[in-house]
Amino acid sequence: MQRKAYVPGAAVLLAALLAACTGGSGSDSPPDDPKPGDTGPSATAAQPGKYRTLSDACSALSQGTLDSLLPGIKQLTDQEQRDRAYQGEATPTYDNDRRSGCRWKAESTDATDHLLVDFERVVSYDNAVSDDTRAQKVFAAKQTDANLPEPSASGSGPEGSEGLESSTSTSPSGSASPTPSGDSSRSAGSGGASSSGSATAGATATGTPADLQPRTLDDLGDAAFLNDVLSTARQRTVTVVFRTSNVVVSIGYDEQSAHPGTVPDSEEMQDRVRKLAQQLADSFAG
Repeated sequence: MQRKAYVPGAAVLLAALLAACTGGSGSDSPPDDPKPGDTGPSATAAQPGKYRTLSDACSALSQGTLDSLLPGIKQLTDQEQRDRAYQGEATPTYDNDRRSGCRWKAESTDATDHLLVDFERVVSYDNAVSDDTRAQKVFAAKQTDANLPEPSASGSGPEGSEGLESSTSTSPSGSASPTPSGDSSRSAGSGGASSSGSATAGATATGTPADLQPRTLDDLGDAAFLNDVLSTARQRTVTVVFRTSNVVVSIGYDEQSAHPGTVPDSEEMQDRVRKLAQQLADSFAG
């Protein structure tokens, strides 16, 4: 009897069919498609800051406030010069919604006064870090740079005494200017009180009442501090820096007496600056 011929193609086809039937039951099959709108686990984005814009620093102070801080303006007889003095000089910035600053200067028969007001709106570019948290770090850097001395209750010098002395001081009349707006992470390390026009580190409490010494302030914004420095040239600089949400406000106020040997009064200058700081804090709160 004649044998049937073996057909190798049929065996190959059978093997392929068997593989197709069993291949879909393995453990390597792809997972089910995610539900509509389900993007999988991801980090929750940090909350943005309360403030998205800034007011103009040069327009933030009333004429009455400027008169109390800069009495020399009222002594100007030329109306055009007086108007310019009230307007102040805006500090350079790349983005007015990120940073706004203004300087004023006035000479009177008794003293020369300078004032600097600086607003910085802090923005975090890290989705895991909120604007407020970033602003806390910027404020902390300024406070560290201010190098506030330890509180001392031993000082009880007379009114108008030399008080806090420092051989170096950058005042609102100096060359230092606020860091241009941009990524706050680039300015945090150099954004201390000195870069905001306030007095630099090095103050020592000598013969100064405890309530006039450089200190933190508990009743202003979310966090605040005050610095008071008297230079060897007897120029006093009082600085207040405070944070409200993601905005850091810096105020630098200095005075040089026109009378040799006269020291600007610490209590009076601190009172003026604290009133201004409270007005600005209230304007942000409103």
